[in-house]
Amino acid sequence: MKTRKRVAIIGAGASGLTCIKCCLDEDLVPVCFERTDDIGGLWNFQEQATDRKASIYKSLIINTSKEMTSYSDFPVPDDYPNYMHHSRILEYFRLYANRFDLMKYIRLKTDVCAITKRQDFSSTGQWDVATKDSDSNLETYIFDAIMVCTGHHSSPHLPLDSFPGIEKFKGQYMHSKEYKDVQTFEGKRVVIIGIGNSGGDLAVEISHCAKQVFLSTRRGSWVFNRVGQDGYPTDMLLSCRYEHLIRNVLPFSFTNWSVERSLNSRFNHTNYGLQPKHRCAASQRHVTEFDFGDVLCYSRQVFQSTRHSQ
Repeated sequence: MKTRKRVAIIGAGASGLTCIKCCLDEDLVPVCFERTDDIGGLWNFQEQATDRKASIYKSLIINTSKEMTSYSDFPVPDDYPNYMHHSRILEYFRLYANRFDLMKYIRLKTDVCAITKRQDFSSTGQWDVATKDSDSNLETYIFDAIMVCTGHHSSPHLPLDSFPGIEKFKGQYMHSKEYKDVQTFEGKRVVIIGIGNSGGDLAVEISHCAKQVFLSTRRGSWVFNRVGQDGYPTDMLLSCRYEHLIRNVLPFSFTNWSVERSLNSRFNHTNYGLQPKHRCAASQRHVTEFDFGDVLCYSRQVFQSTRHSQ
């Protein structure tokens, strides 16, 4: 009788859960190690940011629609909003885990301390996995394969050496990982550095209560509305056979011109100092998604953008 191979899965977030399901589909034996007390990974909201764990803020809404976010074998429920609050995403993960009976393969409050190749790795391909539970009990297991599903948002990038004089600054500075709600910024003048999705979200949200908000951007960014033509989610409209055909048939420059013209007709980037030099479809450049209702309502305050140097 053939021995079923054992697979260690590190992390029980969005990727870890699907890896458990895929292993079961392939008749493998998955064991998932999750060092927190619950599934969900990034989407498991905590009141305080902690080291080695991604952190989200209370108002966070995902930037991809439920149609483009859901697992192929388990669609998001129809009554969920197109763009889900983080609490709904966690609910969805729980529904998914229950539907496929995944929880029995997950060991919560178990930290993976080390992964090493076994001495006979060249012939067996096996690994030693050392773990520690919440009571500091150490265990070592043998696995045939490792799947690392820990995400990439746990370590904040805060390059203070890029801001000469920061050590003399008497105000408060923080990374977006530490942000939870707007109360800290009541009546203050705030500058937000970076126009990624987090920077855009926080600029709009903080502008509700702060005295003044500046959004600092090095290159500008193309701003997309989450809701597109006829009320459909933008990402769903852009991910269809017709759009794929157009991008392959028409010249790259024309496709860029057409999209940029459409974006500027709704939100003139030059008027707010946001017009980037790169083209909209540049593969290495990030676009920013906003709820346009908030952007247009608070744009005079939020988009007093400043260009900061490299």
